Amino acid sequence: MAVNKIDALLKRILDATGISSQSELANELEINRSGITHARHNNKIPDKWIVKLYRKFGFNPQWIETGIGNVFIHTESDSDVEFKYIPKVAARLSAGTGSFECEETVTDYLSFQTRWLAGKGSVNHMVAMEVFGQSMEPMIKEGDTVLIDQSQKNILAGAIYAVGVEDTILIKRLEKHPNKLVLCSDNKDYESIYLESEEADGLRIIGKVIWSCREYR
Repeated sequence: MAVNKIDALLKRILDATGISSQSELANELEINRSGITHARHNNKIPDKWIVKLYRKFGFNPQWIETGIGNVFIHTESDSDVEFKYIPKVAARLSAGTGSFECEETVTDYLSFQTRWLAGKGSVNHMVAMEVFGQSMEPMIKEGDTVLIDQSQKNILAGAIYAVGVEDTILIKRLEKHPNKLVLCSDNKDYESIYLESEEADGLRIIGKVIWSCREYR
């Protein structure tokens, strides 16, 4: 009979945290007790659990899933941790006409040097997402991955941000004009978007784009 991954995971987590029951663990994960029963039935570890356990206890995502590797990523001093893992979520940020595809699921983890991240912003508020659309070329191309610091919401003129406009998520350079906010594209084939003061009030600043990478296929 196959071993239920959830049972093995629960035992690892309970042993490592000192939590005495699955009900108490459910409280820590901010889920209903029935959520654990559902996960056991499907024999699948929900991605949200991995993110919450990583953020709350500093557990190594690989260890959570497999029991292999170091138990913790964090130590008492962040300076002692050479690398940190940033979740890449199943969401796509548009650099064109826009799309709202923001699921709270983790597809991967990207490893960065702790010292470098600390110089860029708030590590615990960082998330990576994929871009599609061509309006930010040549700086950011379709298929690139961007790193966003969701703690950085104050607008710095000329910086690149992930923003929500109604049901659309875009990445744009932001500029402040008198009584207007301008969403600028690097690609000159795309016109800038001008938001009057009332429209700008409805804009959601998701966070500042602090890094991007390109995978060649």
